[in-house]
Amino acid sequence: MPRRYHSKAPTEIHVDKPEQLELAEHDSSILDLALAMDCTESMAPYIESAKNNTRAIFEEIVISEKSDVRLAFVEYRDHPPEDTTFVTRVHNFTNSVDEMKNWLDVCQADGGGGATRICILISDAPPHGLDRNGDNFPDGCPAGYDPLRIARDMAEHRITLYAVGVEPSIVPYRDFFMTIAYITGGQYVPMINAQLLAQVIVGGVREEITLERLMQNAEADIAREIQRAEEDGTDDRETATRINHYFTSRKTRTKQMRNKTGATSKTGEECYSKCAAMSEMQSKFKALEVENEELKEDANYELDEEDMNFEQAKRIVQKAKSRK
Repeated sequence: MPRRYHSKAPTEIHVDKPEQLELAEHDSSILDLALAMDCTESMAPYIESAKNNTRAIFEEIVISEKSDVRLAFVEYRDHPPEDTTFVTRVHNFTNSVDEMKNWLDVCQADGGGGATRICILISDAPPHGLDRNGDNFPDGCPAGYDPLRIARDMAEHRITLYAVGVEPSIVPYRDFFMTIAYITGGQYVPMINAQLLAQVIVGGVREEITLERLMQNAEADIAREIQRAEEDGTDDRETATRINHYFTSRKTRTKQMRNKTGATSKTGEECYSKCAAMSEMQSKFKALEVENEELKEDANYELDEEDMNFEQAKRIVQKAKSRK
């Protein structure tokens, strides 16, 4: 949960827990898309953008990818005394775009199996337990949730995380958000313009559907290449090189969202992703400096179709090795 600073009195922690859904056999033509959004005051433009573009997002995915889409929405704020309204509110999966829009209409910024499964996290603040400076919960989430363990659990259950970081406020913690996305085989997406949120959701979803379909169709070949790489004692980068060659030699084209500054950092990939828990990451954490060059207002996340690239191959390897 993000850090926020308020003077309200403590109240009982409220965490909604959704009913467990029965998972179907894997089918990449079905998409379960969950938005997990920081609903504190600074995120108001992003809530409004999601609200205004829900129907367009839904229709473009259905038409372009011929997918049956179900939507879910998770609102989160902070723990008391930082915020006394709620910690999370969960709206479970629905195939009604009107119901999803109603959830977003009610949402207000305040205070501090079977299918292709994608979770899009939108945040402008780090979790508790990462940077002890100014954190009223320096030992982590008061409810005991560990983001690294949650990310690994998501990966095991075929859930891909896209972490949308609202910059520049998120820049010092960018490596953390890159790490949790990397663990699941997803992407970090930097953003400074709320109006581009719909483009990110559509572009990211369409790219992931492409990769999931490729993985489904070439499952045995991917497993064989990974096994050979392990027998040869190669690392994940060399394994990804082999997977990339497998697909490019077959002239495989993939949809690719433009995200040139979103590739996982060396720190995230080689250090933070190896941490067992947030407490270990905290001991290694170093905040990044905010630089003026980061993102331009004219940044876009358009979708291209090109030969599979190395970053996608890395994500395929990560997904394949993490899943049950």
